[in-house]
Amino acid sequence: MAITLSASDSALAEAPRPVLLTPSQVWGIVMLAPYLLVFLAFVVYPVGYGLWLARDPASYVALYNDPIFARAAVNTLIFLLVGINLKMLIALFLSGFFIQQRGWIKWLSVIFILPWAVPSIPTILSVRFMLNPEWGVINQLIFKFTGEDGPNWLNNPTVALSMAIGMHIWKSLPFWTLILMTGRLAISHDLFEAAEVDGATWWQKFRFITWPSMQTLYITCTLLSMIWTLGDFNSVYLLTGGGPADLTHVLSTLGIRYLRLDQLSLAMASIVCAMPLVLPLVYFMMKRLSR
Repeated sequence: MAITLSASDSALAEAPRPVLLTPSQVWGIVMLAPYLLVFLAFVVYPVGYGLWLARDPASYVALYNDPIFARAAVNTLIFLLVGINLKMLIALFLSGFFIQQRGWIKWLSVIFILPWAVPSIPTILSVRFMLNPEWGVINQLIFKFTGEDGPNWLNNPTVALSMAIGMHIWKSLPFWTLILMTGRLAISHDLFEAAEVDGATWWQKFRFITWPSMQTLYITCTLLSMIWTLGDFNSVYLLTGGGPADLTHVLSTLGIRYLRLDQLSLAMASIVCAMPLVLPLVYFMMKRLSR
């Protein structure tokens, strides 16, 4: 029996099949595949594995009952509030100092940048050696000029944490000063000339010209600095090692303490506990940048 096809049926039969991917799209996927694999292997997998290790609620109960964790949380808040605000205020002041067009200031700025440019390990360890109570250069100078032995700088928790905050400020201050200098240089010089004609003081220039122009940059830098400071491991661990008696640990160094005690779940849980501090900062920073 013969089967006849209508014109519409024959048109459907002869229509080409849709192509899912064009050759250029296929090559694009092939070229992106290595980057995707690297992202999965070095970002997704470590983060997912760390969260999986910290999944046990008993780890958080043990962490809550550990007095060292409570002290580390308080130290972290002190480190953030004191270190960041003091650092950014000094950077704001120094940014106005280093933009002056003087030769000796340019040479001084080169020396000022060195702490940020030099790696952290030799610089922080050299400061730790200088603070050694027995043969450190600081106590040697104190004994030479006063005839008395110097204090054990890192044996007092308050002094040791203050030294770590000072080390963090000294190490990262040049970077934020350069960023704020860029913001100052973007302000039109005509505004300052007009203010001088009107007899404005330096404080009035700063209040009505400099600060309104740099406010957004300053707040954005402060938020970004808080995120980076939460992960600052070197300033505390290399200088104090968390001591004395584990009283100067912050959340970024507490995980190492638990790893040395072979408590992997507690180490991961202590890192996860820092996420409630990090995620809101990231959200507010990205919200400001999106404006």
